[in-house]
Amino acid sequence: MADDGSAATTGGPLAGLLVADFSRVLAGPYATMLLADLGAEVVKVESPQGDETRTWTPPTRDEISTYYLGINRGKRSIALDLRDPDDVAVAKELARRADVLIENLRPGGMAKYGLDYASVAADNPALVYASISGFGSTGGAHVPGYDLMVQAVSGLMSLTGPKDGPPYRAGISMFDVMAGKDALIGILAALRHRDATGRGQHVELSLLASAMSGMVNQSSAYVAGGVVPHRMGNAHPSVVPYEPLPTADNDIVIAAANDGLYRKVCQVLGVPELADDPRFVRNADRTEHREELRPLLIEALATKGADEWFELLVDAGVPCGPINSVAGGFAIAERFGLDPVVTVGEGERAVPTTRNPIRFSDTPATYELPPPELDEHGDELRRWLASPEGRQ
Repeated sequence: MADDGSAATTGGPLAGLLVADFSRVLAGPYATMLLADLGAEVVKVESPQGDETRTWTPPTRDEISTYYLGINRGKRSIALDLRDPDDVAVAKELARRADVLIENLRPGGMAKYGLDYASVAADNPALVYASISGFGSTGGAHVPGYDLMVQAVSGLMSLTGPKDGPPYRAGISMFDVMAGKDALIGILAALRHRDATGRGQHVELSLLASAMSGMVNQSSAYVAGGVVPHRMGNAHPSVVPYEPLPTADNDIVIAAANDGLYRKVCQVLGVPELADDPRFVRNADRTEHREELRPLLIEALATKGADEWFELLVDAGVPCGPINSVAGGFAIAERFGLDPVVTVGEGERAVPTTRNPIRFSDTPATYELPPPELDEHGDELRRWLASPEGRQ
């Protein structure tokens, strides 16, 4: 929206699109933030209590949840109580004007307010309507969905952690993030179809479906090979060496994903004979004899520290790296010229945030609006939605 509340045109490949964001927590807000980065106008619809992530602390920045700050830049906030008929009318008008609507209420939840796809599409047939749930809209519709649950029931936790220890969750809500990116892909594909036909459609995502797809080789091991994968610590089931290995000081990850890379590892480590050892020549040999190979590599790595090996192995073209903290990850991204941090907003509202990962040669991502305060733009949005100007 422009200052007068009308739809604004900003830079970015999605400039001119209006997104009605009825989602909360992570998957939906992450998808809509990426849409905003690419130029779309995003209206974040919140309950009067606000998105839960506003209260997910610590950590905070200026007493605001960094969780909330990390996934809500580029949006305008309006607080609507969908139990109030007047607020429902405002929500319906926003949906009528929108190009895209995203929601992640439990399946069927939007129908209570006449905001389900069938109802909204009757007034706005060009709308791309994306629904994100935990377990789909059929047999799992009654099951509430959070990422940790999906990590558990999908099998991911059975693959994560020490070989002989308990199952672990991933360090981030990875299936929320996957579902958010899948939603973005689905929305963009549906917009392409709309460009060709003039018709919108309903795009459905679930965290569990994203998990089944996102576990890639482990899913395929079961589906195509009949093998139930299991925890192997940091080792890879199909590639050796492809794991952290100790050096003179810290561990280093070595990812020798083919025989040529393995030969380079042996040359750099000063053990060229291991490249021609019949037990280790082919990757299939190395996976069979991994317990024999690993101590030999560790013995060679013990002569230098992780940082020195990193430089030597990278110079030889071997994928590898030290195990950094998050701070170290940002430092190496800076070192490699990725400029991972950008500032959104100005003055007291300026917030450092992580750069959108996509770079465009002609229509770069934009970072104009800081994460909004609850109902920060409610008055101007209500005025715009009440006015006939701009109606389709």
